[in-house]
Amino acid sequence: MLDYAQARRMMVDCQLRTFDVNDNAVLDAFDSVPRESFVPKNQEPFAYIDQPLRLGAVEGDVRVTPAPMVLGRMIQALKLKAGSRVLDVATGYGYAAAVMEQLGATVIALDSIPDLVTAAQERLAGKASVVEGPLRAGAPAEGPFDAILINGRVETRPQALLDQLKDDGRLVCVLGPDRGAKVTVFVRAGDAFGSRPLFDASLPGLSAFAAEASFAF
Repeated sequence: MLDYAQARRMMVDCQLRTFDVNDNAVLDAFDSVPRESFVPKNQEPFAYIDQPLRLGAVEGDVRVTPAPMVLGRMIQALKLKAGSRVLDVATGYGYAAAVMEQLGATVIALDSIPDLVTAAQERLAGKASVVEGPLRAGAPAEGPFDAILINGRVETRPQALLDQLKDDGRLVCVLGPDRGAKVTVFVRAGDAFGSRPLFDASLPGLSAFAAEASFAF
Protein backbone atom coordinates (compact mmCIF):
# COMPACT_ATOMS: atom_id res chain seq x y z
CA MET A 1 0.00 0.00 0.00
CA LEU A 2 1.27 3.45 -0.91
CA ASP A 3 2.59 5.50 1.99
CA TYR A 4 0.74 8.77 1.32
CA ALA A 5 2.60 10.71 3.99
CA GLN A 6 5.90 9.79 2.35
CA ALA A 7 4.52 10.60 -1.10
CA ARG A 8 3.39 13.99 0.20
CA ARG A 9 6.85 14.70 1.63
CA MET A 10 8.46 13.74 -1.70
CA MET A 11 6.03 16.05 -3.50
CA VAL A 12 7.13 18.92 -1.29
CA ASP A 13 10.85 18.18 -1.56
CA CYS A 14 11.11 17.04 -5.18
CA GLN A 15 8.38 19.05 -6.92
CA LEU A 16 7.69 22.22 -4.95
CA ARG A 17 11.14 23.08 -3.60
CA THR A 18 12.79 22.41 -6.96
CA PHE A 19 10.34 24.76 -8.71
CA ASP A 20 11.08 27.84 -6.60
CA VAL A 21 8.38 27.33 -4.02
CA ASN A 22 10.40 28.58 -1.06
CA ASP A 23 7.81 30.02 1.33
CA ASN A 24 7.97 27.73 4.35
CA ALA A 25 4.36 28.34 5.28
CA VAL A 26 3.24 27.30 1.79
CA LEU A 27 5.45 24.20 1.91
CA ASP A 28 4.08 23.25 5.32
CA ALA A 29 0.50 23.71 4.09
CA PHE A 30 1.07 21.37 1.14
CA ASP A 31 2.68 18.87 3.50
CA SER A 32 -0.33 19.02 5.81
CA VAL A 33 -3.20 18.56 3.34
CA PRO A 34 -3.80 14.98 2.12
CA ARG A 35 -4.01 15.49 -1.64
CA GLU A 36 -5.24 11.91 -2.04
CA SER A 37 -8.47 12.92 -0.29
CA PHE A 38 -9.25 15.48 -3.02
CA VAL A 39 -9.25 13.24 -6.10
CA PRO A 40 -11.94 10.95 -7.57
CA LYS A 41 -12.40 7.54 -6.03
CA ASN A 42 -9.78 4.97 -7.13
CA GLN A 43 -7.44 7.78 -8.28
CA GLU A 44 -5.69 8.13 -4.92
CA PRO A 45 -2.48 6.34 -6.08
CA PHE A 46 -2.03 9.05 -8.73
CA ALA A 47 -2.59 11.99 -6.40
CA TYR A 48 1.07 12.97 -6.16
CA ILE A 49 2.17 12.70 -9.79
CA ASP A 50 3.53 15.85 -11.35
CA GLN A 51 0.53 16.38 -13.62
CA PRO A 52 -2.91 17.99 -13.43
CA LEU A 53 -5.56 15.57 -12.18
CA ARG A 54 -8.86 15.49 -14.05
CA LEU A 55 -11.83 15.78 -11.69
CA GLY A 56 -14.77 15.87 -14.08
CA ALA A 57 -16.38 17.66 -17.00
CA VAL A 58 -19.79 18.90 -18.08
CA GLU A 59 -20.43 19.66 -21.76
CA GLY A 60 -16.70 19.88 -22.39
CA ASP A 61 -16.01 22.20 -19.47
CA VAL A 62 -13.17 20.35 -17.72
CA ARG A 63 -12.07 20.70 -14.11
CA VAL A 64 -8.63 19.70 -12.90
CA THR A 65 -6.46 20.06 -9.84
CA PRO A 66 -3.30 21.74 -11.17
CA ALA A 67 0.01 19.89 -10.86
CA PRO A 68 1.56 20.45 -7.41
CA MET A 69 4.50 22.50 -8.69
CA VAL A 70 2.20 24.82 -10.66
CA LEU A 71 -0.35 25.19 -7.87
CA GLY A 72 2.41 25.77 -5.34
CA ARG A 73 3.84 28.68 -7.30
CA MET A 74 0.36 30.10 -7.89
CA ILE A 75 -0.58 30.04 -4.21
CA GLN A 76 2.82 31.44 -3.22
CA ALA A 77 2.24 34.36 -5.63
CA LEU A 78 -0.97 35.27 -3.79
CA LYS A 79 1.11 36.20 -0.71
CA LEU A 80 -1.59 35.08 1.70
CA LYS A 81 -1.61 36.05 5.34
CA ALA A 82 -3.61 34.75 8.28
CA GLY A 83 -7.08 36.20 7.89
CA SER A 84 -6.82 36.82 4.13
CA ARG A 85 -10.19 36.53 2.42
CA VAL A 86 -9.81 34.39 -0.69
CA LEU A 87 -12.02 33.33 -3.62
CA ASP A 88 -11.10 29.94 -5.09
CA VAL A 89 -12.61 29.80 -8.60
CA ALA A 90 -13.32 26.44 -10.30
CA THR A 91 -12.53 24.78 -6.99
CA GLY A 92 -13.25 21.24 -8.21
CA TYR A 93 -12.87 18.94 -5.19
CA GLY A 94 -11.53 21.82 -3.08
CA TYR A 95 -7.84 20.91 -2.80
CA ALA A 96 -6.48 24.42 -3.35
CA ALA A 97 -9.09 25.78 -0.95
CA ALA A 98 -7.92 23.31 1.71
CA VAL A 99 -4.28 24.36 1.23
CA MET A 100 -5.14 28.05 1.48
CA GLU A 101 -7.31 27.44 4.54
CA GLN A 102 -4.30 25.72 6.10
CA LEU A 103 -2.42 29.00 5.56
CA GLY A 104 -4.98 30.77 7.75
CA ALA A 105 -7.11 32.21 4.94
CA THR A 106 -10.89 32.43 4.96
CA VAL A 107 -11.83 30.74 1.68
CA ILE A 108 -14.93 30.97 -0.49
CA ALA A 109 -14.79 28.04 -2.93
CA LEU A 110 -16.78 28.55 -6.15
CA ASP A 111 -17.80 26.10 -8.85
CA SER A 112 -20.56 25.94 -11.44
CA ILE A 113 -20.81 22.13 -11.66
CA PRO A 114 -23.26 20.84 -9.02
CA ASP A 115 -21.59 17.44 -8.56
CA LEU A 116 -18.25 19.10 -7.87
CA VAL A 117 -19.81 21.56 -5.45
CA THR A 118 -21.17 18.57 -3.52
CA ALA A 119 -17.80 16.81 -3.66
CA ALA A 120 -16.00 19.92 -2.37
CA GLN A 121 -18.50 20.38 0.45
CA GLU A 122 -17.97 16.79 1.58
CA ARG A 123 -14.18 17.05 1.50
CA LEU A 124 -13.80 20.50 3.01
CA ALA A 125 -16.30 19.67 5.77
CA GLY A 126 -16.95 23.26 6.74
CA LYS A 127 -13.32 24.43 6.53
CA ALA A 128 -14.28 26.63 3.58
CA SER A 129 -17.58 27.97 2.36
CA VAL A 130 -18.50 26.26 -0.94
CA VAL A 131 -20.90 28.05 -3.28
CA GLU A 132 -22.42 27.19 -6.65
CA GLY A 133 -22.61 29.80 -9.38
CA PRO A 134 -21.22 31.01 -12.70
CA LEU A 135 -17.44 31.27 -12.60
CA ARG A 136 -17.24 34.46 -14.63
CA ALA A 137 -19.44 36.33 -12.14
CA GLY A 138 -17.38 35.34 -9.10
CA ALA A 139 -18.96 35.90 -5.69
CA PRO A 140 -19.44 39.66 -5.28
CA ALA A 141 -21.72 39.24 -2.26
CA GLU A 142 -18.87 37.48 -0.44
CA GLY A 143 -16.19 40.04 -1.32
CA PRO A 144 -14.18 42.08 -1.56
CA PHE A 145 -11.26 39.65 -1.54
CA ASP A 146 -7.60 39.92 -0.65
CA ALA A 147 -6.80 37.23 -3.20
CA ILE A 148 -8.43 35.23 -5.99
CA LEU A 149 -7.14 31.97 -7.46
CA ILE A 150 -8.47 30.51 -10.73
CA ASN A 151 -7.91 26.75 -11.09
CA GLY A 152 -7.89 26.65 -14.88
CA ARG A 153 -6.82 28.54 -17.98
CA VAL A 154 -8.54 31.78 -18.99
CA GLU A 155 -8.30 33.26 -22.45
CA THR A 156 -9.67 36.67 -21.54
CA ARG A 157 -8.93 39.12 -18.77
CA PRO A 158 -11.27 38.17 -15.86
CA GLN A 159 -12.43 41.72 -15.23
CA ALA A 160 -15.51 40.88 -13.14
CA LEU A 161 -13.25 38.96 -10.76
CA LEU A 162 -10.60 41.68 -10.70
CA ASP A 163 -13.29 44.16 -9.68
CA GLN A 164 -13.93 42.01 -6.58
CA LEU A 165 -10.39 42.49 -5.26
CA LYS A 166 -9.55 44.82 -2.42
CA ASP A 167 -7.00 47.55 -3.06
CA ASP A 168 -3.59 45.83 -3.28
CA GLY A 169 -5.40 42.49 -3.74
CA ARG A 170 -3.97 39.81 -6.04
CA LEU A 171 -5.46 37.49 -8.63
CA VAL A 172 -3.44 34.58 -10.02
CA CYS A 173 -4.47 32.55 -13.05
CA VAL A 174 -3.15 30.78 -16.15
CA LEU A 175 -3.76 33.32 -18.91
CA GLY A 176 -3.60 32.93 -22.66
CA PRO A 177 -4.26 30.50 -25.51
CA ASP A 178 -3.56 26.80 -25.09
CA ARG A 179 0.00 27.17 -26.37
CA GLY A 180 1.86 30.08 -24.84
CA ALA A 181 -0.27 30.45 -21.71
CA LYS A 182 1.47 31.80 -18.62
CA VAL A 183 0.71 31.93 -14.94
CA THR A 184 -0.02 35.62 -14.45
CA VAL A 185 -0.46 37.69 -11.32
CA PHE A 186 -2.70 40.78 -11.30
CA VAL A 187 -2.43 43.39 -8.53
CA ARG A 188 -5.06 46.04 -7.90
CA ALA A 189 -4.05 49.65 -7.21
CA GLY A 190 -7.17 51.75 -6.82
CA ASP A 191 -9.08 51.44 -10.09
CA ALA A 192 -6.02 50.21 -12.00
CA PHE A 193 -4.70 46.67 -12.39
CA GLY A 194 -1.09 45.80 -13.07
CA SER A 195 -0.15 42.35 -14.35
CA ARG A 196 3.02 40.30 -14.62
CA PRO A 197 3.63 36.88 -16.21
CA LEU A 198 5.47 34.45 -13.95
CA PHE A 199 6.08 31.25 -15.92
CA ASP A 200 4.69 29.04 -18.69
CA ALA A 201 1.93 26.62 -17.71
CA SER A 202 -0.73 24.51 -19.38
CA LEU A 203 -4.22 23.82 -18.01
CA PRO A 204 -7.56 23.07 -19.67
CA GLY A 205 -9.45 26.18 -20.62
CA LEU A 206 -12.49 27.28 -18.64
CA SER A 207 -15.42 27.94 -20.96
CA ALA A 208 -16.58 30.85 -18.79
CA PHE A 209 -13.43 32.74 -19.75
CA ALA A 210 -13.11 31.67 -23.40
CA ALA A 211 -12.31 34.31 -25.98
CA GLU A 212 -15.10 35.17 -28.37
CA ALA A 213 -14.74 33.52 -31.76
CA SER A 214 -13.57 35.87 -34.48
CA PHE A 215 -14.99 35.80 -38.00
CA ALA A 216 -12.80 35.46 -41.05
CA PHE A 217 -13.92 36.76 -44.44
